[in-house]
Amino acid sequence: MKTIATMKAPGAIGPYSQGIIAGNLVFTSGQLPINTATGALETADIRRAARYSLENCRAVLEAAGAALGNVAKTTVFLTDMADFGAFNEAYAAFFAGTGDPPARSCVQVAALPKGAKIEIEMIAAL
Repeated sequence: MKTIATMKAPGAIGPYSQGIIAGNLVFTSGQLPINTATGALETADIRRAARYSLENCRAVLEAAGAALGNVAKTTVFLTDMADFGAFNEAYAAFFAGTGDPPARSCVQVAALPKGAKIEIEMIAAL
């Protein structure tokens, strides 16, 4: 296994890696909606929050040598399923033009680190 680290995504806030390459797969850790330019957590708008989480996942994938078209599975954690429709719009726009969308699970959770509304992780092929 190989650890992935990039300055283009938020650093780990605990004892874990931003991503791992295992065989021909890349696993990203869950990415919060942190603007890497400012370090600010997006909590006001779920569409922007989704975009930041997705962009942070993309940065880890690219550091590993993968691309969005290689994503096989995403897992999405939302603190409020009432945000699902708006999240889904941002998600669809993000993956538009990459071929078939990846498999996905989306679950509601009671809370996320730092008070985030969303966290996303991905699995991609190399």
